Amino acid sequence: MGKMAAIKKQALVIGYLRVSTDEQDTKNQELALRQYADGQGLTINQFIETTVSSRKGINQRGIDELYRTLSAGDTLIVAELSRLGRSINELLQIVDALIRAKIRLVSIKESININGTMDIQSKTLVTMFSLLAEIERDLISMRTKEGLAKARAAGVRLGRPKGPGRSKLDGMEDEIRNLLGLGVTKSSMTKMFGVSWCALNNFIKTRKLKPSRKPVTKLAQATVQ
Repeated sequence: MGKMAAIKKQALVIGYLRVSTDEQDTKNQELALRQYADGQGLTINQFIETTVSSRKGINQRGIDELYRTLSAGDTLIVAELSRLGRSINELLQIVDALIRAKIRLVSIKESININGTMDIQSKTLVTMFSLLAEIERDLISMRTKEGLAKARAAGVRLGRPKGPGRSKLDGMEDEIRNLLGLGVTKSSMTKMFGVSWCALNNFIKTRKLKPSRKPVTKLAQATVQ
């Protein structure tokens, strides 16, 4: 029993630091974490630091590294929750994952201290996050609808533009009709115009180009020769 206790993993205290741009630094966050740790009699074993916008994905923000480094009984300290997640819904997922992994989470600014178990405080926090996430989704939906309504009122056409769209072959319709009339293959025309077979075929279909019976142009004559 004594040997098992001796080899038992020592609980880690990890500090997570993130700033959005290279012009910012993590010194203030690190100072806040060290002061908190000193006041609680804790030693921060490691800092995981990243400089990346909150708009980037979880992996790019180093959250995946946190999951790999932390295990049951460890403690994660952040200066504020916004360092972890870019939205309430994402924060909810991260907090829930930490609780399930029995990892303690401390957020200094919000005075949050979740001890890694689903106790009444944790349940209350998760419920609050769930409610805020729902409110956030409703607000985003509302702003989107209002924005679309204003755009329609201003005469802005929404959605994908109608029609075949622009093509590198625009303006070459007559040449293509002449070449089709001469029996030139599409493979030969792709080399001539520097486009893919699919692009050429789609252009012919969307423009409804038919073989021309009119006199051929110089370009078509040169091709036949």
